[in-house]
Amino acid sequence: MARHIKSDNQSVGKLGEDLAATYLSRKGFRIIGRNFKARYGELDIIARDGETLVFVEVKTRIGAEFGTPEEAVTPKKLRDIIRAAEYYVATHPLVPRSLRIDVVGIVLESTTHDIVSLVHTPNVTM
Repeated sequence: MARHIKSDNQSVGKLGEDLAATYLSRKGFRIIGRNFKARYGELDIIARDGETLVFVEVKTRIGAEFGTPEEAVTPKKLRDIIRAAEYYVATHPLVPRSLRIDVVGIVLESTTHDIVSLVHTPNVTM
């Protein structure tokens, strides 16, 4: 049973990341990487917004039963994202000097997985 739940969570997460990447592309972001793994965690989406390199954390939920997706980005999670982003920058020397972290929170309808809400919060570290 636990394996099935994990698989469902992974597929919901992948769907959310795909929806977020499409949304960001339509907003003019250029997606340059996805699912970059570092020792401290994973960067869901790496994109360029003009001259800014943006690390995007995507949180997807089915329904609002457990709070908003954005609430899942805890201070610890944010520290892990910052550490992974620092590693990315250290290993990719030609990235822009301007950096930021955004969060995209997505709530999906439970049966159809249609988007109920999509909230893009830029620059969550400020």
